[in-house]
Amino acid sequence: MALQNYTIIVIEDDPLVNSTVKEIMSSKYNRVYAYLDAEQALNELHILSPDLILLDIFLGHSNGLDILEQLRKQGYTMPVIMMTAFSDIKMAVRAMKLGAEDFIVKPLDLEQLEIAVERSIRNYDLKRQVDILSEKLREEQPNIILGSSDSIIKAMDTSRIISGADTTVLIYGESGTGKELLARYIHDNSPRAKGPFITINCGAIPRELAENELFGYERGAFTGATEKIKQGKFEQAHHGTILFDEIAELSLELQVKMLRVLQEFKYYRLGGSKEISVDVRVIASTNRDLEKLVEEGKFREDLFYRLNVAKLTLPPLRERDDDIMLLATSFVNEFNKKFNRNISGFTPQAALMLQSYYWKGNIRELRNVIERVVLLEAGDVVSKESLHFLKPGTVIVGGGIDKPTVELKEGEHQLLISKNGVSMGAVLKDLIVQTLNITGGNQIKAAKVLGISRAKLRYRIEQLGISISGKQVS
Repeated sequence: MALQNYTIIVIEDDPLVNSTVKEIMSSKYNRVYAYLDAEQALNELHILSPDLILLDIFLGHSNGLDILEQLRKQGYTMPVIMMTAFSDIKMAVRAMKLGAEDFIVKPLDLEQLEIAVERSIRNYDLKRQVDILSEKLREEQPNIILGSSDSIIKAMDTSRIISGADTTVLIYGESGTGKELLARYIHDNSPRAKGPFITINCGAIPRELAENELFGYERGAFTGATEKIKQGKFEQAHHGTILFDEIAELSLELQVKMLRVLQEFKYYRLGGSKEISVDVRVIASTNRDLEKLVEEGKFREDLFYRLNVAKLTLPPLRERDDDIMLLATSFVNEFNKKFNRNISGFTPQAALMLQSYYWKGNIRELRNVIERVVLLEAGDVVSKESLHFLKPGTVIVGGGIDKPTVELKEGEHQLLISKNGVSMGAVLKDLIVQTLNITGGNQIKAAKVLGISRAKLRYRIEQLGISISGKQVS
């Protein structure tokens, strides 16, 4: 049988026990180092980088519990199994409090020792894998909310207050504004931070499966329910937080059942006869006007009031002009790392295009744009040409691109924008583009119409990235 590729250290001052344990461990593990002297072992620890330590409690002038405490203070996280000739409950409790993985009494049961070592190493491997995956997840989906605009600072200040209060939260915001990120921030800064954070997308679950997802089921509840017990999302979120993303999509039938859970925190699994009690914090998010849906009879009023205890609103990206380049730069750094690129920044024209774009998809759309640009950009900066697929002068109304077609009298104008507004740069660019189109690209005539100097018009054309090719202006 091939030896397992782990490093084991044995610290035991009894020569017979020392050699016996070393022999047993050497039959299964690739590197085993045995020490009679604890001080020597500690001096060489940083060189050996052990995966597990077998540590005697009574080591002549040294005490194994003190050594264990010293190891943990120094930041060593490997599992430590304590060995002792005395079966002392208080000693075992102290060892566990200090971070011992196991406590074995001499004379050693060698089979028990082997099982304890295997279990400890397996658990340590799983912990390391979880740490690696968690770090990777943090890199891929950073939970830092960036922004210096007044609206986002206000939202974050309110979130910090709400985090400490164990109450229901309702988050409003358009798709892509970061509602789930904000919900996770609230969870991570709450007393429930060590508990699970469970997300359920109410719009993505088929209606016939939604109850199973939320409450779980027991064997025989329906055709195909073969598992003895299947936990639902509420049960998985026990002692933690559950986010109902796009809660407006929840059916009226399920809203009734959810209301009961929010009132009593008790429910039955589908097909079950035993009532389940849960301890969860509920956060809901939506991109729709729930009060309007209540008036239309599409959302239960009692559930709305139960959810609307602490209310937060995330502003759309187009209302966060100061944050667009901050976010864009952060995404460039993220995708530089992912694609092994070295994009150093943006040209002024590229920055203006990003700042004047409508961003209907908000931060999610900006992130996707930057990912595409970093992947395909041949140079070391993002230029105007890199963003050729964007149309920064576009005003989006009601989900489509609308331009007024009404014939206007001399001196009249018409401004049509989204109810959520639009950046000044976009409006100014559209004004200049329309005027140049009227004058057939003639800048002298356009400047006269606009009542500005030709030099100022040229400056604005360059600043706003307006392209003039003959009579074609864009």
